[in-house]
Amino acid sequence: MTASTTAEPQAPAPRQRRLRTEIPGPASRELQERRVNAVAAGVSSVLPVYVTSASGGLVTDADGNVLIDFGSGIAVTSVGHSAPAVVDRVRKQACWFTHTCFMVTPYEGYVEVCEALAELTPGDHAKKSVLFNSGAEAVENAVKIARVATGRQAVVVFDHAYHGRTNLTMGMTAKSVPYKHGFGPFAPEVYRVPGSYPYRDGLSGEAAAALAIDRIEKQIGGDQVAAVVLEPIQGEGGFIEPARGFLPALSAWCAENGVVFVADEVQTGFCRTGSWFASSEEGVVPDLVATAKGIAGGLPLAAVTGRAELLDAVPPGGLGGTYGGNPIACAAALGSIETMKAENLAESAKRTEGVVLPRLRALADETGVLGDVRGRGAMLAAEFVRPGTTEPDADLTKRVAAACHRAGVIVLTCGTYGNVVRLLPPLSLSNDLLDEGLSVLEHAVRTEVRS
Repeated sequence: MTASTTAEPQAPAPRQRRLRTEIPGPASRELQERRVNAVAAGVSSVLPVYVTSASGGLVTDADGNVLIDFGSGIAVTSVGHSAPAVVDRVRKQACWFTHTCFMVTPYEGYVEVCEALAELTPGDHAKKSVLFNSGAEAVENAVKIARVATGRQAVVVFDHAYHGRTNLTMGMTAKSVPYKHGFGPFAPEVYRVPGSYPYRDGLSGEAAAALAIDRIEKQIGGDQVAAVVLEPIQGEGGFIEPARGFLPALSAWCAENGVVFVADEVQTGFCRTGSWFASSEEGVVPDLVATAKGIAGGLPLAAVTGRAELLDAVPPGGLGGTYGGNPIACAAALGSIETMKAENLAESAKRTEGVVLPRLRALADETGVLGDVRGRGAMLAAEFVRPGTTEPDADLTKRVAAACHRAGVIVLTCGTYGNVVRLLPPLSLSNDLLDEGLSVLEHAVRTEVRS
């Protein structure tokens, strides 16, 4: 079975930022009016420009404006928009079949993705995987697996954590507004302990881990804990990179106490931090790894990968879902992984870090409003504070982001205090677009500081 040989002509992909109208333009504003009448108000958008196409690191809107993308759909399009290997595999798979449900009649693509995950995730032990649709599903199922395997119930999470929007993962998430407020009650047996936030707690990794472990042992009891669930670099909480030594100490404690150590690599995985997975940078080998976002080049796919004996502790029928491991999403994942290997995107992420961090640190010295510049690879952030203090400045953060948007650069904010601008460019972003986008950000900061 082959695809049709006729195709609609495509305009050449844009190669640079271009503003034809104000942002958002009239066509986007008209679509926004339609949206107000049709889409639930609870669904928000960072920037109400309506996309008509995207290629590489550029997004084109309904008014013909071309924007530099420093968000990647929240770390999803790491291989760039419409990466050729992803598009090619998706087209072919869509011609062959779009769905059967792996739980009814399985197919090779699902198996291939699981084999790739066993190869790529940290550790050389026997591994198995199960596929889902979203990061929240992956995290929730990792907890299910840990509870069955250990016979325990308690789950430990950390300050500033974000794990998703299902009932269980909302309970695991730290920030109330907008993620949790009004949606309770939440699932029980979820316990929160201090994490590692070097800019604000000033602790070494070992000291921060000792504080967390002391809280676990005193308030829960190590023999009651099924899983410790941790983001190797916290995402929505502010791109908080724990001090070195924090992850290894927690991993060692888990091993000593029969606790399943779960790395939530939904945002950090697949070369984003300069390694295939962020937890491996300190030699940590999680028992289970939850992944999603960057795995499939923009299609919904997620996974739990880990020790084979843990995955097999759940009896047949205990894991799954109608769309989990959809064949088209699996094809996209194989194309995405192929691209990451062929283009060595882990090294590209390190190149991005080498360009961005020195410029942001120089901007911090110049302006006095960036209290901390941090991150690894192409997962980078600047935390805005009032000059001479560590007091969060959420208002300045919003103004800087809005100025970038008006100038045609998509940036995102995050953080418990709403005072962090985060940068998640495609790992394949060209040097000239990276430089141009950074120049826009630098100009926005300088302008808003003076205003």
